[in-house]
Amino acid sequence: MTIPFYQPQGNEVALFEAAYAARLPVMVKGPTGCGKSRFIEFMAHRLGRPLITVACNEDMTASDLVGRYLLDAGGTRWQDGPLTVAARTGAICYLDEIVEARQDTTVVIHPLTDHRRQLPLDKKGETVHAHPDFQLVISYNPGYQSLLKDLKPSTKQRFAAFEFAYPNAELEAQIVSTETGIDTPRAAQLVQIAHAARQLKGHGLTEGISTRLLVYAATLIVGGVAPGDACRMALVRPITDDADIRQTLDHAIDAVFAPTN
Repeated sequence: MTIPFYQPQGNEVALFEAAYAARLPVMVKGPTGCGKSRFIEFMAHRLGRPLITVACNEDMTASDLVGRYLLDAGGTRWQDGPLTVAARTGAICYLDEIVEARQDTTVVIHPLTDHRRQLPLDKKGETVHAHPDFQLVISYNPGYQSLLKDLKPSTKQRFAAFEFAYPNAELEAQIVSTETGIDTPRAAQLVQIAHAARQLKGHGLTEGISTRLLVYAATLIVGGVAPGDACRMALVRPITDDADIRQTLDHAIDAVFAPTN
């Protein structure tokens, strides 16, 4: 199995290992595309634990997490949901973008995140006691939240938390280069464009250019696409439909990739 590439920004690897050793539930916060999910994949591999990932959405019900009865040719049978499977088997369960789920759904995780470490299956009349190796991890982007879409304080205070940001310029260029094979000077140019866009967050942009999008742009360039076209396609067009902001970022691209005599 390929080891997921992750470049630490600080001591988050050691801190996560300490949290796992204590079986503390963990919350990972940070902007989109900054490496939250990759970090969890890396840590699951490092700890030798299976990882079960759930992409949360507003239509997700508690039954989608814990399980439900299904009809088949033989009658009805119970099927565990991903959270129940993780609790039974000792996997790390990663609920990605947890705030996208309804609050009446997320409260189902509460008994797993305190001293009880158990999951009641009310419809089945069973209580699952979490495997000793089980850990619950959730993530979300605080920049998108409103009073109508946020975690309850009673949920937040059940987790230890990590706050992620985009890496510094040198480290981000190294990440993009390692991920795609693009040369480091060209990766640094892409990071320069990203920093220009991130300055516009809150001034016309909801979110800046992510490290993920830089990897997309670099992949296109390595594949033979002209740098300017790759940047417009992967960095600018996905994040805004505002003509003025597009023009500003297009000018930044032209300035960075301007031919030198």
